[in-house]
Order: sequence, then C-alpha cells, then structure tokens
Amino acid sequence: MKKPPRHWLMKTEPSVYSIDDLARDGRTAWEGVRNYQARNFMRDQMRPDDRVLIYHSNAAPPGVVGLARVCSAAYPDPTALDPASHYYDSRSRIDHPIWFLVDVCFEEKFSRLISLAEMRADSALTGMALLKKGQRLSVMPVAPAHFARIIELQS
Repeated sequence: MKKPPRHWLMKTEPSVYSIDDLARDGRTAWEGVRNYQARNFMRDQMRPDDRVLIYHSNAAPPGVVGLARVCSAAYPDPTALDPASHYYDSRSRIDHPIWFLVDVCFEEKFSRLISLAEMRADSALTGMALLKKGQRLSVMPVAPAHFARIIELQS
C-alpha cells in the first residue's frame, strides 16, 4: 500500500535560487545542504511525490512563495565531490558519500508571499517547526494541518 505524501518546507535564498528559477528550470537538484539533520530528512524520509513549501530566507520579508514536489529518491550530492564547488567536502567519497539530495519539481508560484510575520500571527500554525525559536534548518517536515493552512492562506 502506497503511503500518503509527506509535507516539507525547504529554504532557499532568492539571490541564490528563487521560486522563479525553479519555475524556469522545472526541476532541480536540491544541492548544498550541509546540516546533518536536514540531510537525514532528505536521505531517510523524503519520497517522490512528497509536497514541498518553498521558503525564501534572507529576503525582505522572508516567507513561503510557492509549491514544489519531491521528484526523485535521495542520491549522493555530487557537489560534495567537486573541489571547484562551494559545497565541496573533502571527507565525502564516491564509495562513502556523506551528503545527499533529492530533485525538486516546480508546482506553483503563489500569488502572494506568506510572510514569516503572518505565519507567526496565525494561531492555526502554532507549533510549526519553522516558527520555533532558534529554528535554522533549511529542510524540515511540516504537519499536514500546517501545510493545509499555508495553502489556505495563499488562496
């Protein structure tokens, strides 16, 4: 029996890779994640067809800007093996990869940004991982009710 899709939030800096870039490309490898917990989410829990909220961080204002879906199983991040890459990690080897990624496919750019401030003010989003003090992960799970509320807010 097929499991229902999970829900995620993935952060990106719009000056590096924005929702518009994802819309243009259609699909991208979500490379460069160098936090073990975020890596573990991608490697161990993300599955094709999981839904993803795309969040612009280091933006004014930061917030959720659109939807994507996971469109591959996890695989080793090739940028970790490339000495010319900003994401190179000399500890990673072909036969023993440390860092993993998934491919993400564009679904929708929201008609408006759902700002961090708006999410913080919404009691229906209480407990959402993104809103917890000190939360800095670039990839995190989102409860189905929180995911549905974000979708509702942009409608």
